[in-house]
Amino acid sequence: MILEIINKKRLGYELSYSELDYFFNGYLNGEIADYQMSSLLMAICINGMSDEEIFSLTKIFIDSGDTLDFSDILGIKVDKHSTGGIGDKTTLVIAPIVASLGVPVVKMSGRGLGYTGGTIDKLESITGFRVDLSDEEIIEQVKKINLVVTGQTADLVPMDKVIYALRDVTGTVSSIPLIASSVMSKKIASGADKILIDIKVGNGALLQKKEDAKKLSELMIKIGEVYHKEVRTVISDMNTPLGKTIGNSLEVLEAINVLKGREKDNSFVELCYDLATDMVSMGKEISKGAAHNLVLESIKSGSAYKKFLEMVGMQGGDIAKIKVSDNTFKIKSPVSGKIKKINALELGKLALALGAGKINKNDKIDYSVGIKLNKLLGDSVKKGEVLATIYYNKKEIEFDFDSIFKIN
Repeated sequence: MILEIINKKRLGYELSYSELDYFFNGYLNGEIADYQMSSLLMAICINGMSDEEIFSLTKIFIDSGDTLDFSDILGIKVDKHSTGGIGDKTTLVIAPIVASLGVPVVKMSGRGLGYTGGTIDKLESITGFRVDLSDEEIIEQVKKINLVVTGQTADLVPMDKVIYALRDVTGTVSSIPLIASSVMSKKIASGADKILIDIKVGNGALLQKKEDAKKLSELMIKIGEVYHKEVRTVISDMNTPLGKTIGNSLEVLEAINVLKGREKDNSFVELCYDLATDMVSMGKEISKGAAHNLVLESIKSGSAYKKFLEMVGMQGGDIAKIKVSDNTFKIKSPVSGKIKKINALELGKLALALGAGKINKNDKIDYSVGIKLNKLLGDSVKKGEVLATIYYNKKEIEFDFDSIFKIN
């Protein structure tokens, strides 16, 4: 039966609900080995899945555990998810903004996948911050402060946890059907009323082509319709890193600066404002123009940053103890000119090599390392100016300047 299912998908045939249920639940229960599931995931990655297969797999994921019910919490609950990118710390900014404006935000986030960092990894760089809240703690916190960002609870879509970890180390992270089922099963099981999906596309994202991003967008909207959920999508560029930092502690500190209004007029800040605007528009059922004005006021008044501090405090964190490595290396420009390219993928690889992410399932993350860009795309630079600062703890650092920066 196991081999028959693998071969059926390898040959490009459609799997039935019962076949998918047998295989995926067999893996969850320890009856199917890693190498067998890896084979099926690769066959799915290569041959894709029909809409019906994707709907079936999403249901299997959801039914593998509990679902959260926030119906007794007032207001429209809006959730947001990003498919992941280099330097993507948008959740740390937009969730407090939206919550500060009276829209409840219950955010179940994941860990890093491939070269992309995970929100949970970033939050764990805050000393003491708890990402393992129980269902009861989640509900209590949302009622108190309108905001919680946590990892998946133990009984919420446990299927996704094991498949997510295996995809990360088997080269199957970019499969559109697997992305769609993974993301939407978590969002639906998490009890959100409305869902915003930020789909990254470019060399620093899981998806490289815009047509793939559009296909994923259509799939997620279809899955939302099956479960009677409004789903909006945004397709954003990930050929260049998002913001100025890559690496867990560094990204948290950058997010704090945005919430304090210290960062302006760059693509990361603009994307945060746009995503927050969409969420507020959905949650308050108002126009985007009105929502955008509220978002800007939330930053200006300091209420967004205050909401972030409330969340950190309630989840046991201490931002005063965020650590960044004391070991730094500066990348200087060999010429004068304008920055034409900053390669997100290459910087993601460098951050991974520094220890900011995981190469193997059991690797430990070094939260203190990473990269800070001193110059952004389009900036003019002079010969000898610092383009980026590398924070490291490993002795050997190797990188190819020409593969990261293009200046002329």
